[in-house]
Amino acid sequence: MNRTDRLVAIVLLLQSRRLLRAQEIAEHFEICVRTVYRDLRALEEAGVPIAAEAGVGYSLVQGYHLPPVMFTHEEAGALSIGGKFVEQLTDATVKKNMQSALLKIYSVLPRDKQHYLSTLQETTRIFPRSTPVFAERDNTIIQLQEAVARQKVVKISYFAQYNQQETERNIEPVGLLYYADNWHLIAWCRLRQNFRDFRLSRIRKLEILDIDFLARPDFNLADYIRSLYEIKNAVEVKIKFPIEATPYMRNREFFGFVEEEIDGDFTTMTFLVDSLQWMMHWLLSYGAAAEILSPEKLKMMLLDEAEKIVMQYNHQKKAKKSA
Repeated sequence: MNRTDRLVAIVLLLQSRRLLRAQEIAEHFEICVRTVYRDLRALEEAGVPIAAEAGVGYSLVQGYHLPPVMFTHEEAGALSIGGKFVEQLTDATVKKNMQSALLKIYSVLPRDKQHYLSTLQETTRIFPRSTPVFAERDNTIIQLQEAVARQKVVKISYFAQYNQQETERNIEPVGLLYYADNWHLIAWCRLRQNFRDFRLSRIRKLEILDIDFLARPDFNLADYIRSLYEIKNAVEVKIKFPIEATPYMRNREFFGFVEEEIDGDFTTMTFLVDSLQWMMHWLLSYGAAAEILSPEKLKMMLLDEAEKIVMQYNHQKKAKKSA
């Protein structure tokens, strides 16, 4: 990005936030803080009213707005792809709002960019591994975004998979995450008196209450997100696969893949997993091509499952013969 484009982008960034520290601007544009100071000085000399508060940050003087700036082909293309992801991975209300927003953007684009985007729309497809399921409602994400942004307590009826029970509870929502093929709400649960991870597809009822809550100073969402990738009570699993099978390995990162060692015509893959049950079901899809080296417990689990499958189909075979 050349300096002129960066100066315009800095104004747009300031226009989109109430307050920004120099370090945040530097990280956003991948430049040093000294360069940020020079750019801000240049903008002030050009007549852009920037307010600076020592130790706090920078902001645009209230009432100042940069006139709309035209999208580049690359920016318009990125919005188009983003729209495709929204179509596949969000609920009906978010999809509708995204379509409306894109329509407004298309309407102000020049003819060449409209044609460019139309071509991209017709030639781009996204097929996620699975599509999130939302319980009965079609505006779950929008409602929870509102609650998170305005710090409103939410009353939910939540179905817990582990005990097959539904409970009502009031929660303080702090963030929406998409991982493991599902949307999740991170919130302080007033029933359990701790932060909890609620899968949106298991929220049966939802009501935003007219009750405000204060942010808890001892909680950091970024730290919580990092903890999702730290497997607690992990079990090391080693699996031997034929080399020719490795190009077709599906979702190995999802199952905690760590490393592999190639020896001749075979590769040994190491995983760190928190659920042997999930790993067992995944390995079943590879049949005899997957050989469990450790742990012994996983071998026995897979053997038991295989014996059940054999018994089931032998029973069906016998039933057909006697019919």
